[in-house]
Amino acid sequence: MQNSNQNETAQQAVDYWQILKNRYGVILLAFLLVFLTAAVITYVMPKKYESIALVEVKQIVDMDPTMSGIKSSNGAQMSRQFMNTQFEIIVAPETLNIAIDQIQLESRWGQDRKSVLAQLKGIVRTSQRRGTDLIEISVRHGKKAEAQTIAKAVYEAYKERRNQLERSARNDQLKAIKIELINQNDRIAILRKRVEDLAEKHGLIFVEDERGGKTIGSTLPLKEKADNDLYEANRKRDAIAVQINKLLSVAEVDLIAVAAELPDVGFKEDYVKFENAKRDLEKMRASGFGPKHPDILMHQDIILGLEKSLTRKANYAKKALKHNLDILDKKVEGLKGVVEAYQSQGTEKSRGYSEYNMARHDYDRALDLKEGLERTYNAEKTKTKMTPTNIIVHEVPVINDNPVSPNVPLNLALGAVVGLVFGVGIAFLLEHMDTSVKSIDDVERFLNVSVLAVIPRDVGVLHKQSGLSPDAEAYRILRTNIEFNRKDAEDNAITVVSGGAGEGKSTTLVNLAYVCAQGGYTTLMIDADLRRPRLHTFFDISNSVGLTNYLTTDLLLEDVILQTPVDNLYFMPSGILPADAAGILNSRRMSELIQDVKQRFDLVLIDSPPILGVSDASVLASEVDLTMIVVQHRKLPRNMLIRVKQAVENVGGQVIGVVLNNVDIRSDNQYQYYTSYYTYYAPSTGEELPEVTSSKPLANPLPSTGDKKEEEDLY
Repeated sequence: MQNSNQNETAQQAVDYWQILKNRYGVILLAFLLVFLTAAVITYVMPKKYESIALVEVKQIVDMDPTMSGIKSSNGAQMSRQFMNTQFEIIVAPETLNIAIDQIQLESRWGQDRKSVLAQLKGIVRTSQRRGTDLIEISVRHGKKAEAQTIAKAVYEAYKERRNQLERSARNDQLKAIKIELINQNDRIAILRKRVEDLAEKHGLIFVEDERGGKTIGSTLPLKEKADNDLYEANRKRDAIAVQINKLLSVAEVDLIAVAAELPDVGFKEDYVKFENAKRDLEKMRASGFGPKHPDILMHQDIILGLEKSLTRKANYAKKALKHNLDILDKKVEGLKGVVEAYQSQGTEKSRGYSEYNMARHDYDRALDLKEGLERTYNAEKTKTKMTPTNIIVHEVPVINDNPVSPNVPLNLALGAVVGLVFGVGIAFLLEHMDTSVKSIDDVERFLNVSVLAVIPRDVGVLHKQSGLSPDAEAYRILRTNIEFNRKDAEDNAITVVSGGAGEGKSTTLVNLAYVCAQGGYTTLMIDADLRRPRLHTFFDISNSVGLTNYLTTDLLLEDVILQTPVDNLYFMPSGILPADAAGILNSRRMSELIQDVKQRFDLVLIDSPPILGVSDASVLASEVDLTMIVVQHRKLPRNMLIRVKQAVENVGGQVIGVVLNNVDIRSDNQYQYYTSYYTYYAPSTGEELPEVTSSKPLANPLPSTGDKKEEEDLY
């Protein structure tokens, strides 16, 4: 499953890379437009200078008067909250107004207080320096000196404002602590009276400096031990009961295996020896040892002895477990009586001790809390008399000669990134909007038919090429897939159609016929494209006599079928073009012709006009056994391809598959597999075949119906 997911991910990456390669021009154009726009905007933006003050701010410690200590919280959370609070204080109107008054910004800028305050808040920035608890107070302005002056005034104003807040906070804390001390004295008096009353009630002596003590009488340790012993006895009894039940519930044959697995039985090692001996016996039998072989007889005796010994041990273990269970039952009953006795003795006394001890604990805790409050009050009272030192300046504002805005490298980098992302987005959008046939998956997904072959781009006519053409292997693959996709061996009449003109169906037919003839099959090509016949041009022969002459006259097949220079390859030209091509093709004589040549030839390939343009192709699809659709890569929309299939099926034709033609397999990563035969079948030095340039007269008579060879695999 993991390998499958990895392969799928790798294939998706390849598909995405191919889209980028196909849309390279669009991506480059979008990139340049965005990048140049960013460069122009950066050039025309006004320059700004920045002055920074670096300060350390100590947190004002909040006291919890009820707990007499520092209020604790998560450090990281407190730090974040504290820093965010300081950022707001720095840019608050109360702080900025102090800065305005210090440097008299109203008169310097010639604006009223409200406008100055709004403008000042817009140029002051606060941030936390990465990895520290230091605050950066920065000011950006078009003038260097002005940025420094304002930054200094802002941090001085913040320092003054922070001191005010600290003094106010400490005074509030002192008041709260003093009030809590008064309330705590009242609480102590009430708790002391309760302790004295409980001591008198239970006959105890109250000592002022006493702290703590046991809350339950002397019987507690004994009762706890009895409880523990009772629990342990119950646990052991339950464990033995489970083992006994297992031994009683199994058949005699399974007794040994079950007993060996129980923790309290203890003959696991003997059982392992027993199983090993059985396996050794089976191995010897499998090796061919006969039943009377000495080793066989010896192992049988060993196994029998071990089995008897284990059976005795298992039965003994069953009895021993029952005996132990009886002992534990008696022990549990005895321990229950001990626990009940301790319970009745200590209940009343424990209740009195527990009540007194809880009251005494509350009283002692109240005294500790009062002492803590007194220490905190005295410490805070001393701090209020000291000068606040909660802000430390680490860096004073200085004049920066280099502008911080615009940031040329950053803007250009962002422009490059945005341009690239924008270009890639447009590329994928265009690819999504492109509904042409781009891959084998498109064909199989929308047509639900197989892709018989992928034909490379710019493939020539095979029989006119010299040497061993690697292009021929694509057509050999097509030949093989046609053979395996035929449901009936007698279906040997195939018409080749396309959705539109210029998709390469005629070239595909000629090359397919060529490789089939090379494979030893008598192959007939019929040019039934009575609109624009082209097959005769591939063999440089006349088109004056052919199919139309046969259909409209009494000519014989021998008069209209020519033998090509390629062995086993025959050709019927289109003949004189008629006025009504569809009417001629949809005739009884045409049907008889197809049936006749099917008996004479192993394979009949019929060229037809584009099926979406004229009705001729639909007529042929209804007459022949199979229809093969040729689709040019990235040309027709997928919906047109669906219409081609529907046109064939509407007249009762059967689509055997699709040929994906004119594919750039060398640059398109989706078809890298198909490039392998280019290397493998590339001609070596000196390996050449004679070039075929013209047709020759019919040298042998046409194959008769009895000459057609038996159906077999193409290879």
